[in-house]
Amino acid sequence: MKDEKQPFSGSRQRIDKWLFFARMVKSRSLAQLYIQNGNVRVNGERVVQPSYNLKAGDRIELSFERRDVILIVRAAGERRGPFEEAKLLYEDLTPPPGETKHLTPFEQAQRAPGSGRPTKRDRRAIDRLTSDDD
Repeated sequence: MKDEKQPFSGSRQRIDKWLFFARMVKSRSLAQLYIQNGNVRVNGERVVQPSYNLKAGDRIELSFERRDVILIVRAAGERRGPFEEAKLLYEDLTPPPGETKHLTPFEQAQRAPGSGRPTKRDRRAIDRLTSDDD
């Protein structure tokens, strides 16, 4: 009888399966969409085939909607397990996000001069410029 287990760490594995097992995407079909849309690079080259085989040591660059992720493959996955098990499949080289300036509520409420709706004074000045009283 044939063994139904996934390949072990020394062998190759389909990239769509690996992304699913490593918990980078929610489903294999979503992984296939990301790959076919050109959002995945392996060792600097764009991959468009979900059947591309990964091996340990490959560098994967993922372009998600809100962030970019850089990973080094450590091992092939055997199943989609909990996060603690999934993070053993890769080494994360993603740079930390840049520091965002947190604005106070007062700073958020302020508007830059000249932006937004003109004031009554601004409207009168516009009317004086556009009037035909020569």
